[in-house]
Amino acid sequence: MEVIKDIRSRKGANLNLKGGAEKILDTTVLPSIFALRPDDFFGTTPKLLLKEGARVKKGSPIYFSKKNPSVKIVSPVSGIIQNIERGPKRKIEKIVIESSDIQDSIKHSVSDWEKKNREDLKLLLAESGNWPFIHQRPYGTMANPTDTPKAIFVSTVKTDPLHVDVQFILKDQKNDFQLGIDLLNKLVDQPVFLGVEKIFSDYFGSIEGVQHYTVQGPHPAGNLSLHIQKLCPLNIGERIWTVNAEDVANLGRFISSGIFCSRRTIAISGNAVEHPKYFQTSIGADLQPFLKKVGIIKEKIRVVNGDVLTGDTSFDRPFLGYFNNLVSIIPEGDKYRMFGWLPFIDNNILSLSNTSLSRIFNRKGFDVDTNLNGEERALVVTGEMEKIFPLDIYPMQLIKACMAGDIEKMEVLGIYEVVPEDFGLVDYSNTSKIEAQEIIRQGIELMISEVG
Repeated sequence: MEVIKDIRSRKGANLNLKGGAEKILDTTVLPSIFALRPDDFFGTTPKLLLKEGARVKKGSPIYFSKKNPSVKIVSPVSGIIQNIERGPKRKIEKIVIESSDIQDSIKHSVSDWEKKNREDLKLLLAESGNWPFIHQRPYGTMANPTDTPKAIFVSTVKTDPLHVDVQFILKDQKNDFQLGIDLLNKLVDQPVFLGVEKIFSDYFGSIEGVQHYTVQGPHPAGNLSLHIQKLCPLNIGERIWTVNAEDVANLGRFISSGIFCSRRTIAISGNAVEHPKYFQTSIGADLQPFLKKVGIIKEKIRVVNGDVLTGDTSFDRPFLGYFNNLVSIIPEGDKYRMFGWLPFIDNNILSLSNTSLSRIFNRKGFDVDTNLNGEERALVVTGEMEKIFPLDIYPMQLIKACMAGDIEKMEVLGIYEVVPEDFGLVDYSNTSKIEAQEIIRQGIELMISEVG
């Protein structure tokens, strides 16, 4: 394996949490209900194609993007549209599909796909429902099929809390992954950038037609924003596309069979779970059967689609997010800790500073809950954000510019180079307890509406 660059980061922090998933893959859980959530596609306004009660096959278009009508979001299973849930102003919150016993699929013609030109391949991916797997930077939105990207990035490196093992997820899918890489290479003018871990690079090191780079360091070293900044920085007007590792394999299975692949390998993790492990299912699966299988050991829990820093919270019936490989289950934090600021009161406090003795006495992992241990305070200059933020930008100044809605300052300070998840650790560590991710998200929405 020829490595073009070794990315090393010293800034950040690894959160040592209890409840990591055991590397056991369970394929016995078969949910009967699935759901598509338009909110999983940031910046996309949906337009429905079907009504409640309609019968669908796997791969049937359910809705399309108003900005890019050629891009279809399709059903992950065959069945009946049971319900279309709407929120305020009739916003589509969820499209619930009841799976049928017999699974039929829509099949597309993929013969001689290697000979198709770039535009024909884009049209094929858009019509078949595979295009939503491709994201773009800046902004982290769904990619625009009319663009040609400067580069495509795929990362197999995870550093977030309770992160999944991508090599374990794709252990039997190497051929599909390689085929997906070959397909992506047809959409870009240079080979795909493939990020691998420094010490576990053998499996993905044999993948051909890519530019390998290695990554090491504490979270958020695994975030693609850092990789892009180090290898292929964005300039104004340029686009870079990103694809999740398992979705590369899904693209490979589609291009070999012509059938949309909705496979999702997920880790059910967290300190509220008795037997955390991996499951194989499909996009949008009802999570209740999986929660019963792993065993919940706490009375009040919160189901987080993703990791505990950046995931979405499910307060009602939880369904698997479209792009998620991780579901974190943690207890609700409903207890007040008296004199919690004293270092000797509680040695189970997960602190990034040296003010808690837990950094000395607790090495096996921490039990965490949803307690914020305080409320939002004034934003003061402490320098703590810069210590755990590895990108070459000023995080506090960018947050202030987003709060003020100053578009020119946002551009200068690097709004094009970040997505909200890059500020997950900032949310956790800053003493002001501001919602940095939400502020950045609102700033990006402002940029999309005002600049485009």
